[in-house]
Parts: sequence; structure tokens; C-alpha cells
Amino acid sequence: MAEAGQTTSEYIKHHLQNLTYGRHPDGSWGFAHSAAEAKEMGFWAIHVDSMFWSVGLGVLFIALFWRVARRATAGVPGGVQNAVEAVVEFADNTVRESFHGKSKLIAPLALTLFVWILLMNVMDLVPVDWLPVLAQVLGANVLGLDPHHVYMKVVPTTDVNVTMGMSLTVFVLIVFYSLKFKGVSGFVGELTLQPFSAKNPIIKILFMPINLILEGVALLAKPLSLGLRLFGNLYAAELIFILIALVGLWQLPLHFVWAIFHILVVPLQAFIFMMLTVVYLSLASQEH
Repeated sequence: MAEAGQTTSEYIKHHLQNLTYGRHPDGSWGFAHSAAEAKEMGFWAIHVDSMFWSVGLGVLFIALFWRVARRATAGVPGGVQNAVEAVVEFADNTVRESFHGKSKLIAPLALTLFVWILLMNVMDLVPVDWLPVLAQVLGANVLGLDPHHVYMKVVPTTDVNVTMGMSLTVFVLIVFYSLKFKGVSGFVGELTLQPFSAKNPIIKILFMPINLILEGVALLAKPLSLGLRLFGNLYAAELIFILIALVGLWQLPLHFVWAIFHILVVPLQAFIFMMLTVVYLSLASQEH
């Protein structure tokens, strides 16, 4: 809900602004007080809220699974152990059906991606004002900051830096597995000798730059599609929650309806990211 004296535009911009720490143009370090200041910081800036929530939820995931693994019993399991075992079995079955190479890394990677992204997406179901207002109160009373300059985005997957960071990590693994299973010559051949080929050596050489452009675009499209798809879906959903919060008393039923629909989107986006990662790594692991 917008504060007194705050316009609708200011309310939306405030909710979509990250808490940014970085180097000001005058050389000093500190938090940005506006989107313009955050932009001026350029490369030497970090989104503190995105890092806090993504790392915190990652630690929560590790602690929860470690605790369940330590207390796992062969007898009648509790509800949490049942839930964890179901998620582990789901990720393991997905990898068995979709990954056709041999690697001990893929199943743990798929499980980590699914649960971590799911937890980050679930933050989108928290009412949009709760945690930002709490951050403003703490910032004003504990740190002495102007509450209007305390920003807090609590859904890390609505930050394109987070989603592209994960997808670029997957891209590095795609290149690594391609080189590992196909070798340098095989990987280079895959990029330059298809889809156009010819028996005549001269024509084959002429096709190489065309093939490299086409295959290079296809290779680079994988991390871009991974990161931008997740970011776009969650950012749009978050924006709708913010707009619903502006309609006064009608926000309660609208928020409830949109949250029910969004419950389907939250795990679906985590599953798509995990599934595409497994498929891309499976393609990279296929030896010729």
C-alpha cells in the first residue's frame, strides 16, 4: 500500500529498486539513494538485498537437507523427511530419464537448482509490503537511515543479475562437458562443420564461418534463454502483485486469486530451469 504523499509511480519504482552498495562517482563507497545513483555506480556495485536473500535461502536449503540427512531413519519417517525424500527422488528420476552421459555431478546439481530456485520463487508469495516496510523501520531506527532511501527486493529471481549469474554458471559447465567428452577438435568441429557441409574441401572451408555463426548463436542462446525466462516470469508476477497492492480493499481477494495461480508458476519455473540444464548438459556429454 502506498505511503501518504507517495504517488503510484513512486510506490512502484520504490518496490522495483534494489538496495545497492557501491562506489560513488566521487570515489566514496556507500548505499545508493536512488535509481540514478545506483546507475552511476556502474560495475562497482552490488545488490545487497538480492545477495542477502539468495545466499540466506541457499544456506536454509543446505541446513534443512543436512539436518534431515543426519536424522534420517529407516523406520517410519516424519513429514519433513518424507518431503525431502520425495524431492530428492524427483530430481534423481529426472536426471536418470534425461541425462545420457556419466557424471556424479548432474544429480546434485539438478537438486540444488530446483530447490534453491523454488525457495527464491516462493518469496514472491510474501505480501509485497511486509518485508520492505520492516527493512525501512530497521533502517531508520537501527542504522539512522532515511526510510525513503531503504530499498528491499525480497525475490532474488526478479533480479536479472541473479538469474543470469546462475545461467552463466550452467554455460561454463556446458563448455566444460563439451570439451571433456568431445575434445577440443570435436567441439570445434561441432561448431564449424554443421549444419552445412560438403565433400569438396574448399566448399567445406567456405561453410565454416557460416556454421560458426549459426552454431555460436545457438550455443549462446542457451544461457540467455535460461536466465531471461526465469527473470521475466518472476519479474512480471512481482509487478502484478505490486499493482494489486494499489487497489485498496480489493487487493485482498485479488491477491488471494493471483497467489493461487502463482503457486503453479513458482515450482514450474524452477522445474524448467532444472530440466533445461540437465538436457543441455546431456547434449554436451554426447560423444561422437
